Amino acid sequence: YSEGSPGKPGSVMVAEFELDGQKFLALNGGPHFKFTEAVSFTINCKGQEEVDYYWDKLTEGGTESQCGWLKDKFGLSWQVVPDMIGKIMSGDPKRSARSMAAMMKMGKLDIKTLQDAYDKD
Repeated sequence: YSEGSPGKPGSVMVAEFELDGQKFLALNGGPHFKFTEAVSFTINCKGQEEVDYYWDKLTEGGTESQCGWLKDKFGLSWQVVPDMIGKIMSGDPKRSARSMAAMMKMGKLDIKTLQDAYDKD
C-alpha cells in the first residue's frame, strides 16, 4: 500500500504465488474481511494415508468440522476428500444414501467406512 491508500503504507496489498502449478492472487483487504466457509480449498486424496496426512497437518492449531471439512490455524476452510467420493456419492441412490449417512457422522473421512456403507447389501 502507498501513502493515501486504504491500507497501512508499506504493507502488502497484492501477492501472487504458485502452489503445485496452481497460480493464486491474494489481496490484503484489511482486518474487516474475514475467512468464511464461502471459500475453501479442496484436497483430493488418492487414499486414506493422504487423507490422514493432510487432515493431521491442517488441523494442527485449527478446528475439525464435519464431512471432511476443517479450518486451519488461520481460519481458512479446507475439504480433505478421497478421490473415490464422487463415485460413491453419484452411484446407485440407495447405496449413495448409506454412504452419505455414514459420512454425516464423520469429521475426517474414513474411506473403508464409506465404501463398506456403499457396498452393504
